Amino acid sequence: MSDATSVTSPSDLSSPSETEALDKRNRLVIRLLLISAFVVILNETIMGVALPHLMEDLGIPASTAQWLTTAFLLTMAVVIPITGFLLQRFHTRSIFITAMTLFSTGTLIAAVAPGFEVLLVGRVVQAGGTAIMMPLLFTTVMTLVPPATRGRTMGNISIVISVAPAIGPTISGIILSVLDWRWMFILVLPIALGALALGAARVQNVTTPRATRFDILSVILSVFGFGGLVYGLSTVATGVVPLVIGAVALIAFVFRQLSLQKRDAALLDLRTFTSRTFSFAIAMIAISMMTLFGTIILLPIYMQDVLGLPAITTGLLLLPGGLLMGLLAPTVGRVYDRVGPTALVVTGSTIVSAVLWSITMLDENTAFGWVLAAHIVLSLGLALLFTPLFTSGLAALPAPLYSHGSAIVGTVQQLAGAAGIAVFVTVMSAQAATLVAGGASEVTATADGIQLAFGIGAVISLLAIPAALFVRRPAATPGHDGGNSSEERARMEAGASEAVA
Repeated sequence: MSDATSVTSPSDLSSPSETEALDKRNRLVIRLLLISAFVVILNETIMGVALPHLMEDLGIPASTAQWLTTAFLLTMAVVIPITGFLLQRFHTRSIFITAMTLFSTGTLIAAVAPGFEVLLVGRVVQAGGTAIMMPLLFTTVMTLVPPATRGRTMGNISIVISVAPAIGPTISGIILSVLDWRWMFILVLPIALGALALGAARVQNVTTPRATRFDILSVILSVFGFGGLVYGLSTVATGVVPLVIGAVALIAFVFRQLSLQKRDAALLDLRTFTSRTFSFAIAMIAISMMTLFGTIILLPIYMQDVLGLPAITTGLLLLPGGLLMGLLAPTVGRVYDRVGPTALVVTGSTIVSAVLWSITMLDENTAFGWVLAAHIVLSLGLALLFTPLFTSGLAALPAPLYSHGSAIVGTVQQLAGAAGIAVFVTVMSAQAATLVAGGASEVTATADGIQLAFGIGAVISLLAIPAALFVRRPAATPGHDGGNSSEERARMEAGASEAVA
């Protein structure tokens, strides 16, 4: 029997020096993946503050400029479900080089783009590399890091997941205050090329590929399902047809995977959801990413359009929260290793919900210092959530399903992020338009629309608090039941093992 993620373990080695060499290799691989992932994920939200500049420079309306973000999310949603297959079929080094080559190429295209169409192509190519990188990082960590120290390593991944998108608007605002928009890509390009060169020279293969069937119909259904949902969520104000198409295609995709996984041919193996811990963790990740992306979109609008702050000030006010998430992530990981996830995620989900309820009171007279404090506390709550959810969710799976679990986590992040943006912006815009039609000023109407949008977010956040009680330490860690019974765990292990036999 072969294992999709089998690697040489320290117990298989003949001497302590070989064990030390393996540990050093593993640490280097993970470090390079972390740095590269941070660079690529940063670009997911870097365009937000830049859109007004692009609209003026390229002579395009807001509805067109928004595609620079929508197309990025859309590409991510289409590519990520396929990564479960790629991670099983190809070597770590090959996948890394492919991901960073795509990202670097896309960055170069965007940097020299003469107009909107070429810039959009660059963003799509960038997104292709970004979509591959995150599942690769998750799967590699779950394969190489022992359960007792996964929390610490996942804390570093949480820096990538939460801080990179959070500081994207800040970096964009600083660059645009002194330089042309192309410099957002010019400054990133040498970093991306350096990561590619270093990775090509130093990243070694840490998994064993195996022959895996590739189902074309699954790919087609995936494109229409996940792509349709993200596109539909991003354009929900203009119609629901893409959402309906996406939902129907996604249902067909699920039935196709349930059929194919019986003979180990699924593009995305859904046996991951037989783990109760993984299922609840995914639900909470979805709620958390909706909150993060919705807040990242609305707070800059509030600070610029309601409080009248310039773009660079807005970016700087969002910076402390992003940095706090980064500083706390390793500490949260160590706490997870000691006490498990439940206390962390219950506390984090409660804090997030409390902050969302508090910012439903924002108006045109609110002091920006109060907004800063709210964002910092919100970042604290999210920092307590991400590391435990990623770690406990993926660790609850048997090893042959790590790549599929990683792909599902990445897909849910993109869908939830798009949903958060769509829900928050649509509610805000609809409420503001209604009030302006009734004679209210633009500032007052926008403030009221933002209040209502955050109110919807606050209601959604309440769902995460009871779900947090079901996120347990994985059963593989001694002394804890992990949220899956021994019978459930044995059934999952047996099913996955038979699949790769």
